[in-house]
Amino acid sequence: MTRELLIPIARDVIKHAKAGTIKQASKVMRLPATHYTDSNRFKTEVEKLIKRVPIILGPSCEISKPGDFKTLSIAGMSLIVSRAKDGTAHAMINACSHRGACLTKEESGNRKQFTCPYHGWSFSNVGNLMAVSAEKDFGNIDKNDYGLISLPVYESAGLIWAILNPNSKVNIPTFLSGYDQMLDTFSFSDWVYISKRKFSGPNWKIAYDGYLEYYHVPVLHRDTFGVDATNQGIYYSWGPHQHIKSPATEKGHAATETLGYMANLIDKSEDEWDTETLTYGVWTVFPTTSIASFDAGGRGVMISQILPGESVEESITTQYYIMEKPPIDPKAAEEQFDFFQKVVMQEDYAMGSSAQPALKEGGLDHILFGRNEQGNQHFHQWIDKVLASDNDKDLNLLFKNGNNH
Repeated sequence: MTRELLIPIARDVIKHAKAGTIKQASKVMRLPATHYTDSNRFKTEVEKLIKRVPIILGPSCEISKPGDFKTLSIAGMSLIVSRAKDGTAHAMINACSHRGACLTKEESGNRKQFTCPYHGWSFSNVGNLMAVSAEKDFGNIDKNDYGLISLPVYESAGLIWAILNPNSKVNIPTFLSGYDQMLDTFSFSDWVYISKRKFSGPNWKIAYDGYLEYYHVPVLHRDTFGVDATNQGIYYSWGPHQHIKSPATEKGHAATETLGYMANLIDKSEDEWDTETLTYGVWTVFPTTSIASFDAGGRGVMISQILPGESVEESITTQYYIMEKPPIDPKAAEEQFDFFQKVVMQEDYAMGSSAQPALKEGGLDHILFGRNEQGNQHFHQWIDKVLASDNDKDLNLLFKNGNNH
């Protein structure tokens, strides 16, 4: 059934490929340069966007077994993401309820409980306070009131989402607008976690903009994908989330998996279309994640999480590499992952960083997104919609009424 969700998209892409057309935005968009440089707006984005909407914490297969956990930091908040005995995923603030000490600095592991290194309080791997050291001396407290602060979590399509506000009333399935059903066509739940890489870059939206369009590919990535790579994308959206495919007709191109060439399907009947090819292209999960396919001795995807850094001029990217099956040659696969990181850092992010001075110092008072950069327009419009929503009720209404394309 999941394959059937992808058929209409491929059918539309092939129609455009044969006609030599693409979908376009209604007009060129002007975006104030201050959206990338103003520290006050940056703080607003962190508080009203990053801390209010669901954020992907990673692939399910990263913590596949009961007791598995990982730690990560988002918007200055240290989190523990764990897998309970019953298989459910949990996310908690990595701070002891006694005096706020960090419970663990381990990046990952497997534990049934966490013990505070400051005074020895112990918590289960789902956050319940299990024991207070020297409890008779400390005094009576209700342990049920002093577990770790838990966050709203939703696991679907082999991905884990959470909201950084523990009291949030945002409905995560409503926010996803059915997009998780599309992502479920990958069956990530059955995939294998391989490795990840973490590095810094320019302003988080400058960094993310590069994941949202193909216009730059044959120019900036001419040595990676070639000057004959497509510069055209066709966009499909589910609320704020987007999928990009290409109408390019060249078969066997190096960019086939990553950019979503449907050329191999053009001459086949629909019942011969394979699910893997149907999933090719870039899948962006608002507001911080991009998923792109690759072949590294087997089918895989790179899940890129682009988060705001400590200042308006910095972002932190984590690349998660997961594969349908363990790679045939693990060393060769890791070398390819190193290459992907190098391309992003030395091409995409280096170019993005080169734009920051002109935007910051007033050389440009606005930037442009063309009619062919529909994905960027959609992304920035949705940021403004979220920032204009005053409360969770407004956000739920916004996501409920989001138009799909």
